[in-house]
Amino acid sequence: METELSFIDLYLIPWTIKVLVALAIFLIGRWLSRRVSNLLVRIMRRSHLDVMLVNFLNSLFYTLMLVAVVLAAVGSVGVDVTSFLAIIGAASLAVGLALKDSLSNFAAGVMIIVFRPFQIGDAITAAGSSGTVDDIGMFCTLLRTADNQRVIIPNSAVINGTIINANALGTRRIDLLIGIGYDDNIGTAKKIIEGILKAEKRILPHPAYAVAVQDLAASSINLYVQPWVNAGDYTPVRSSLLENIKTALTEAGITLPYAQHDVHLYTVEKKDNQKPEPQV
Repeated sequence: METELSFIDLYLIPWTIKVLVALAIFLIGRWLSRRVSNLLVRIMRRSHLDVMLVNFLNSLFYTLMLVAVVLAAVGSVGVDVTSFLAIIGAASLAVGLALKDSLSNFAAGVMIIVFRPFQIGDAITAAGSSGTVDDIGMFCTLLRTADNQRVIIPNSAVINGTIINANALGTRRIDLLIGIGYDDNIGTAKKIIEGILKAEKRILPHPAYAVAVQDLAASSINLYVQPWVNAGDYTPVRSSLLENIKTALTEAGITLPYAQHDVHLYTVEKKDNQKPEPQV
C-alpha cells in the first residue's frame, strides 16, 4: 500500500500535473499565436502590402511562434530542449546551404513585392526577356511573350538586372524616322504628316507631337515624328502611323528613298597593236 502511495505521490501526480501544465501552455500559446498573427495581418493589410506577401509572412510568423510554444511546453515537462535546438539549428544550416539559390530567389521575390518595380499586367523587359507579367511568385516571375510563350525568370535574375517597365508612367512617345528625297519639298511632307497625326484620335494632345528635320543623310532628308500615346496604344498606333504616312506621301508624289548603289559600266576598246593579256 505504501509502495502504491509512493508511486502515486512521486510519479503519477507530478507527471500528471506537468503534462496538464504543458498542455495548457500549448493550448494557450497556440491561441495567443493565432491572435497575434491575425493582428499582424490586419496591420500589414493596412500598410497595403501584397496579399501573397501578407499570407506568406503570416504563415511564417505563426509557424515560428508555434515552434516556440511547443518547445516551451516540452521544456515544462522537464525534457531538455537544448538538444532539440541544436538539431533544429543544424537542420536549418543544412537546408540553407542546400537551398541557397532558392532562398536568394525568395529574398528577391520579397523585394519585388515590397518595392513594386512592376505589377501584374505590365509590359516589361527583364533578364533579357520581354513580355507581359502574368504572375509574381515568391521564387520566380512569369512573363507571357507577344507570341504567347511562357517565360519563367528566377527572381534573383530579375532584381539583379536592369528592369524596363513600359507601363510604369502611363504614357509613351513613339519615335518614327521618315526619309524623303532631296528633290522633295520639306514643308509639304511635314504638313502631310501633321495632318495624319491630327486625324489619329489616340494621340495625346499633351505633350504635343513634334515633326522636324533630324539630319541630312547620304540619300535622304530624315524627319523625326514624335507623338505621345497611352502605353497600351503604343504598338497599334505606331503601326497605323507608318502605314498611313507611307500611303499619304506616296500619293502626294513624295519619294521615300531607300539604300541603293548606282553601277556605271564603261566599254574600253582594244588597240590593234595591243598584245592580248595572258590567260591564267
